[in-house]
Amino acid sequence: MWKILKIASAFIGIIVGAGFASGQEVLQYFTSFGYMGTAAAMVATALFAYLGMMLTMLGSRTRTRSHKTVVYQISGRYIGVIVDYVIIFTLFGVGVVMIAGAGSILNQQFGLDAYIGSVLMTLLMGATLMLNVQRVVALIGSITPFLVLALVSICIYSLATMDRSFAELAPIAESVESTLPHWLVSAVNYVSFNIAVGAAMSLVMGGAEKNENIAKWGGLLGGAGVGVLIMISHLAMFSQIDNIAGYALPLLKIIDGISPWLATTMSFVLFGMIFSTGASMFYAFVARFVEMRTPAANRFSIATLVVGFVASFAGFTQLVAFFYPLIGYLGLFLVGALIFAPFKLKRDARQPGMAQAVGSTD
Repeated sequence: MWKILKIASAFIGIIVGAGFASGQEVLQYFTSFGYMGTAAAMVATALFAYLGMMLTMLGSRTRTRSHKTVVYQISGRYIGVIVDYVIIFTLFGVGVVMIAGAGSILNQQFGLDAYIGSVLMTLLMGATLMLNVQRVVALIGSITPFLVLALVSICIYSLATMDRSFAELAPIAESVESTLPHWLVSAVNYVSFNIAVGAAMSLVMGGAEKNENIAKWGGLLGGAGVGVLIMISHLAMFSQIDNIAGYALPLLKIIDGISPWLATTMSFVLFGMIFSTGASMFYAFVARFVEMRTPAANRFSIATLVVGFVASFAGFTQLVAFFYPLIGYLGLFLVGALIFAPFKLKRDARQPGMAQAVGSTD
């Protein structure tokens, strides 16, 4: 049971990064649709649970050390190329957003120049890329419980102190600008985006677990956990939308209203969640091209992080608004492949010479 919880916690840590932990993602994808944002959160929960289970199960079954093996196996030669490059693009892009998010947190909470937080985050990620995958999983998973506790507390406080009804708040929520046209499209796009974000590291994480059932249940529990956190965050922000609309870090703004001391504490938790997602993105990105924990990997990691740091100056809110929906649409190729993966694997296993490929590694 402990191994299942560790995988679930790490999965949540991979998915929950700067945009989610700050509230910016949930605000744009769910709360901006008012009442229907709640329905969108329920759809997202079901999809996350199933797709999280598939990712870790496939990783364990193939014992993969890189997402490339599994992607081509479940997608085929031609679609596999598209999915592979979507994941590569996503890993680097989201890593950049995490670096920008670190700068935004220290800027909003402590008044520091944004580049200071970005430099600190880049250095922390660089050190983490030198670790093996088991240590990275443990490090990512260890931060998650703090976020869960914080979000539950924020939600309880927000609902207890709301001074308007949801009926009065709905028009304000719906006035928040979103690049998504409909609540159902938004839910699917959000799941697609996050699965593209978490696929590579989740597959590698599953590949490190020899027991397929443990990997499967860990992914299922982790995906469901992400959905529950979405719902909690959405309700918290919906109940306080009149106070937080327009802020880059809306959840942090709610906590600041409770206590400046708590806001300071939460800023460190958010910083940790940004680190967990960013580190997993760049780790999986580097692992796609070179063998980890080698001199070549170290050089590649440094070059990647330097480019990522420079790109982060585009700005956190702007990157989330433009980049995330784009990845969400591209990630539909991967979501489709994962939904049909069990059927494809069964068909391949019945064909001569294919059964052996199922257990191969990159």
